[in-house]
Parts: sequence; C-alpha cells; structure tokens
Amino acid sequence: MFGQIDGTGFEVLDPRFESCFVGHARVERLWIGGRWLEGPAWFAAGRYLVFSDIPNNRMMRYDDTSGHTSVFRAPSNNSNGNTVDNQGRLITCEHLTRRVTRTEFDGTIAVLTDRIAGKRLNSPNDVTVKSDGTVWFTDPSYGILHDYEGDYGEEEIGGCHVYRHDPATGTTDQVTSDFVKPNGLAFSPDETMLYVADTGATHLPGGPRHIRKLAVSNEGRLSDLGVFAECTSGLFDGFRVDRKGRIWTSAGDGVHAYDPDGTLIGKIHIPEGVSNVTFGGEKLNRLFITASTSLYAVYLTANGSRRG
Repeated sequence: MFGQIDGTGFEVLDPRFESCFVGHARVERLWIGGRWLEGPAWFAAGRYLVFSDIPNNRMMRYDDTSGHTSVFRAPSNNSNGNTVDNQGRLITCEHLTRRVTRTEFDGTIAVLTDRIAGKRLNSPNDVTVKSDGTVWFTDPSYGILHDYEGDYGEEEIGGCHVYRHDPATGTTDQVTSDFVKPNGLAFSPDETMLYVADTGATHLPGGPRHIRKLAVSNEGRLSDLGVFAECTSGLFDGFRVDRKGRIWTSAGDGVHAYDPDGTLIGKIHIPEGVSNVTFGGEKLNRLFITASTSLYAVYLTANGSRRG
C-alpha cells in the first residue's frame, strides 16, 4: 500500500513528540476483516503477531515475514488480552471460560487461574507479566454482560479488580478494590509503577475514563498515586510503555502518547476506534495497533520497554 491512509497521521501537541517519529513514516493497514480486534502480542522468534477478534471467537496471526494474516486459533473462548511471558509463551485472557491461560511450547493450554476463593472470575480482560514471572491481569465484567463477547452470566465476586497470579505457587491475589471497570495495564520500565486504565464510564454515568498510577512495593503491594491522565477522546483501553517511560494508549480517535509527567504530547490518528497497542519488530520500534475492524502498524523512534 502506497501513500497515506485517509484519517491517519501524526498530531504534535508538545515539542517532545516530534522526536518520537520519523517525518516520512506512515501508518500502514496490515489487515481488515474483524469485528472488534484486541490483545496484540509480538513473538520475536517467529516474527509474528497474535491478536484477538473477540466477537468472531478467534485469534489471528500476522506473519511479518510474508505480510499474510491467518487464523491462529478458533474457537478461542472469546479471547481478549494477550501477552508473552518471560519464557516466550502466550498468556491469554478468555471471556467465555472466565479464565487466564498459558499456551505451552507443545501447544497444550494450561489454566493459570479461573477462580478466587472458589468464585469464578468475571471475564479477564488484559494482562501483563512482570520480570519476576508474576502475571497481572484485570477482570471487569464486559464478557458476561451479554452474549456478544462471551456468555451472559452473573458476577460471583461482586466487583471488578486487578489480580496478581504467581505461577510458581499457583496463588492468585486481589491487589485493588476501588476500580469500576479496570481495563488495560502496564508496568513502568523499572517496574516501580503500575498503570491501570479504568473504563467505568461505559456503564456508570460520569464514571472514570482515565489511567491511574500505582506504586509497586518489592512485595507486590500497590499504593495509589492518583489519576495519571484523563482521556480526551472516548476511553482508554489497552496501552504499552516505551523505554523512556512514555505511555502509548488507545483512544477514540487513535493512539495518544503521554510523557511520564502526564502530559499528552501527541496523537497518531486512526480512522477507527483503537482498542490496544503493542511494540514489535526486530528492535521493538514498530507500534502494532488493533482497531475495531483492522490491524495497523507504524514505525517510531521509540522502542518498547518489553516484549509482548
């Protein structure tokens, strides 16, 4: 595809954004054909990207060596968020089964967690892995509110929280208690901070549409540091952090880039609502973007802080 796609482009809101991209770089549409795409995860060894098409109950695979996109897994249990653990295995949040799984190297699927104190999770949404191997995920109720992205069901836990799962011990702990609809999450490069999006405005009038910042102790406990950023277009969903601590987050009009001090420094406009992003490519300087029906990508001068 040549030229610039209508509705795409960089918008500089602060001079600090000018150094984040090359002037002639263009947003590419890599694939179209989904209903609501989510959860991009980059696998460096195979040079491919896995992402979810939630309503179509499938996971897709974009092959960077050929530019071809094919079905990776179907059915996928209405998978949503994906990431890569420290050993290079796929970690997936599944709406239909209300669980978090790990795909082993031989292709078998292991259940990491699906219950808290005997009660079923709501519908795990997004996930990230810390350097110590612990798996952190959000659990709003979107997948059980109707049959479009899972199965309609009742909340058993009675709330929507962030959880920390330790694969070494098999234990899962609730680490937050005051989110309305926790959604995307990511650690700062040094892992002293955890950022979590709250999309509570989808079901609570005047509800949150922001990213919060939480300090992480050596024991994995969180301390609230308040709101990091309020969304200025739609809602924040998934996001990733680059090596300099900037946050690249989904929004209603594209991707918003935030300096670590909380300043919105620029936007990458996308002609569809964006759900999530991840850094990939050989140098983690290619931002893959899942929007409602399409997969996009753009090269940046920024590099992702971690794979997946």
